[in-house]
Amino acid sequence: MEAAPGLIEFDDFAKVDIRAGRVVEAAPLAGARIPAIRLVLDFGPELRLKQSSARITEAYDPSDLVGRMVLAVVNFPPRRIAGWRSDVLVLGLYSSGGEGPVVLIRPDEHPAVRPGDRLG
Repeated sequence: MEAAPGLIEFDDFAKVDIRAGRVVEAAPLAGARIPAIRLVLDFGPELRLKQSSARITEAYDPSDLVGRMVLAVVNFPPRRIAGWRSDVLVLGLYSSGGEGPVVLIRPDEHPAVRPGDRLG
């Protein structure tokens, strides 16, 4: 049976590796055409530190991000954005139906959630 347009099979979704990571560094991304924040994230002992950039400057100040847990896709190939290597895609929502700022998707700040935990 063929999937309807726009639908994916569960096996396709299972290929996407989404993990919890803790922001350990955040700063403006110099040279970005669209304002962005460069991030260094801790994904635990298996994946260690990874870098990313995110267009989240309307909703967040870099100093407010350090220590926060976020969700990110960790199995995309790295990209260069304004000279910064982006290893992972931090996940966010376009708030207010796309009219508001991008807001990060964050796991509950529960003691059982640790860097590197996989979305399942």
